[in-house]
Amino acid sequence: MHIKPRWIVIAVVVLALVVSVWRALSSRQQQQLAAATPTAAVTQIELARADVWTLEPREITQTLDLSGTLKALNYAVIKARVAGELKELSVREGDGVKAGQVLARIDPTEYQRRWQQAKDQADAAKAQMEIAQRQWDTNKALVDQGFIAKTALDNSQASYQGAVATHQAAIAGADVARKALDDAVLYAPFSGVVALRAAQAGERVNVDAKVLELVDLSQLEVEVPLSPSDSVDVRIGQVAQLQIEDRPETITAKIQRISPSAQVGSRSVLVYLSIDQPKGLRHGLFAKGSLNLQRSQLLAVPLSAVRTERARPYVQVLETVGDHVQVAHKLVNLGLRGNDAHDSSGQTWVGVEGIAPGAKVLKGHVGALREGLQVTFTANPAASDSSSAH
Repeated sequence: MHIKPRWIVIAVVVLALVVSVWRALSSRQQQQLAAATPTAAVTQIELARADVWTLEPREITQTLDLSGTLKALNYAVIKARVAGELKELSVREGDGVKAGQVLARIDPTEYQRRWQQAKDQADAAKAQMEIAQRQWDTNKALVDQGFIAKTALDNSQASYQGAVATHQAAIAGADVARKALDDAVLYAPFSGVVALRAAQAGERVNVDAKVLELVDLSQLEVEVPLSPSDSVDVRIGQVAQLQIEDRPETITAKIQRISPSAQVGSRSVLVYLSIDQPKGLRHGLFAKGSLNLQRSQLLAVPLSAVRTERARPYVQVLETVGDHVQVAHKLVNLGLRGNDAHDSSGQTWVGVEGIAPGAKVLKGHVGALREGLQVTFTANPAASDSSSAH
């Protein structure tokens, strides 16, 4: 019997569809069966004694995180006051200088000539003034004797007054020229250390060109920008503990000055902290740490123990119900945050309300546990060894 190929193809397609439908129905039945099978709910958990601690009053110090830059109290940029060639520049970075020491000299030739010219003009003006004064004295005597008219005296008096003004102007010009000559020598305004040499001997510098930077490392302070809200609680005299460039040791600093206004643009308020022992520190280093604001005695828990996945924060505590110990969730109101001076771990603590002293609180690393979950504690290995020995 001859079967057409078209019918063979149709039969294969129908068979494939039937197999697919059968597999889908079988898979759905297995899923429904698995869903109908009850899973064994966890009703008990084993914890270590170290996972629980007792809630008690603690002395919490509220702190404010700080970060800023070390700056020398005396810092100066030495600039050229006149233009010219640097004829002498003997100091370099790291060199110590004394107040009044000559740091650099600019070629004074041009300024010496100008001062000499102005001085000569002042001398000439003085000579003309003296001539005018003698003429005025002579005319005055002749007028008193009636030999000349008073008009001649008035003219000679005017000439004398003009000569006096010319002499005074010449003296002022000589003083300006002398100052320009003096400005060709750059002096150290205070004792310190050269931080930067921005020019070289033989180089021509313009007016206000930077030549050197000078710092005094004997007095350092930390400049810290604070937000307007944080600056409200800051007071002069408050003490901070700072780390310099992530070094392990800390230094003590004290609030010395607070800027009375916020910075334009950033809106930050600058606070300045004085350092007790600046020895070994450098201008421009980065500092960070915390400022002690206020100290309070209150019930507090580590911030890591507070759960915040609900609408209100809560802590997990252990309660005894009958013969069992189980987990309970206690809603709390959070208060002051800070550090505990007796806690060497350095973790942040937060004051809580809504929970009684003596409560057994679970630490944060335990994680979230279901309320009502029964708890057992791991046996003490030392106690187990002792019982097995008997």
